[in-house]
Amino acid sequence: MGVNMLLLVLGLILFFAIHLVPTMPDMRLNLALRFGENAYKAAFSLLSLAGFALIVLGYHKLQLNPGKNIVLFEAPEWTRHIAFLLMVPAMILLVASIVPSRIRTAVKHPMLAATKLWALAHLLVIGDLASLLLFGGFLAYAIYDRISVKRRGALGPLGNRQGGPVNDLIVIAGGLALYAFFLYAGHGWLIGVPLIG
Repeated sequence: MGVNMLLLVLGLILFFAIHLVPTMPDMRLNLALRFGENAYKAAFSLLSLAGFALIVLGYHKLQLNPGKNIVLFEAPEWTRHIAFLLMVPAMILLVASIVPSRIRTAVKHPMLAATKLWALAHLLVIGDLASLLLFGGFLAYAIYDRISVKRRGALGPLGNRQGGPVNDLIVIAGGLALYAFFLYAGHGWLIGVPLIG
């Protein structure tokens, strides 16, 4: 395993390991009691950020050095259209995760739903090993976490807050605006892979 692949794998392990802690309420409570709530949250944030940084660094370097990244399959062109379609609700659900709305209430955990759609969309069009590890890892985690929050009765960051039709429009408009941003500029600017042109 090359250095960059190792960075990606270590980043994924660290990121998901720390995110598994909240899915185990007893462990989370014990850590918060032992070290203090603020210390727990600080450690959670720092370790998450470190894992994310390793993921970004490893994945980015592997995309720049395709010889170090095994291509498992070549996606047919039509899968791009499906990916583009899947990203529309993914962006709307992403906005719904931070804006109280009837959409958020109906979906319950829109961030996890958005993550699943985002990961699936990318798995359809990118067939290299690094992408399979990255997007497959996030898809598997989102499925696991959705089962976990249902079992635990976790409400998510917005708690019981709800919104009406105006907030639904805000969520849809915000999601479509975010989609347009990534489609026409953001993906190329942030990720280095333009989607159009």
